Amino acid sequence: MNIHVQKSFQLDGERQIGRLFLVATPIGNLEDMTYRAVRTLQEADIIAAEDTRQTRKLLSHFEISPKRLLSYHEHNKVASGPELVRLIIEGNDLALVSDAGLPAISDPGHDLVKLALEEGISVIPVPGANAALSALIISGLPTERFQFAGFLPRDKKDRERHLSSLRDYEGTILLYESPHRIIKTLQHILDVCGDRNIAMARELTKRYEEVARGPISDCLSWLEEHPPLGEYCIAIEGAQEDEVQERKGLWWQPLTIEDHVTHYEQEEGLGRKDAMKKVAIDRGVSKRDIYNALL
Repeated sequence: MNIHVQKSFQLDGERQIGRLFLVATPIGNLEDMTYRAVRTLQEADIIAAEDTRQTRKLLSHFEISPKRLLSYHEHNKVASGPELVRLIIEGNDLALVSDAGLPAISDPGHDLVKLALEEGISVIPVPGANAALSALIISGLPTERFQFAGFLPRDKKDRERHLSSLRDYEGTILLYESPHRIIKTLQHILDVCGDRNIAMARELTKRYEEVARGPISDCLSWLEEHPPLGEYCIAIEGAQEDEVQERKGLWWQPLTIEDHVTHYEQEEGLGRKDAMKKVAIDRGVSKRDIYNALL
């Protein structure tokens, strides 16, 4: 049996190597910093930060003088990760922080955790603020089942493929998105998943915290009048069970592609282009494949 059991709380005399602490930092409101997070950063031999300039501001606010502050981010993780692990093996306790929230979520902290575990290093969470869960609990959408999907891929085909894989999930879906891409992303979600209820949260825990709730189509109209600002966390209503069952039944299987397109044109009143797009989603192919098949 290949299993490794981690004991996070050990006497100093029992430890020969250091530990990796994943320390949550505030996502906007500095009052969300925990006592334990402050103490961990005070006691750490090394603090590794996504952006050392941002972290210095945080440390200064809590009057923390780091013994050693190093940079660890997406662009230097290949070189920095093994070096940080080496320092931990030498006996240094290392605290990893991101710019905001929990490290290792939608950032390279995951890679460092993996490297540390491969070397038998204890990885210890220091919990705190998290944007996705904060958005979930105020969304008004079900919270008993949810899936965090992070940032969607930038490539359109990859994004649609990713959304298609989430389409039949019956729990709430959580996404992050930038203000520059949120309108395009919502349109893609509408195309693939239908006009579901969503909650768009931004500036969470900050002075201008704002949550817009409603069907995707209404939220798109709202964004036309209120230009997006700041990073968003989007909570999306899950699929309805009967909708999923109908899709899994592959009702369209006996139809030709032409008849499949005609169905959406006649039954749902869609234009040719939108009907072809829905057929492509149903069949799990690209819209170009449908277009070529109809030539």
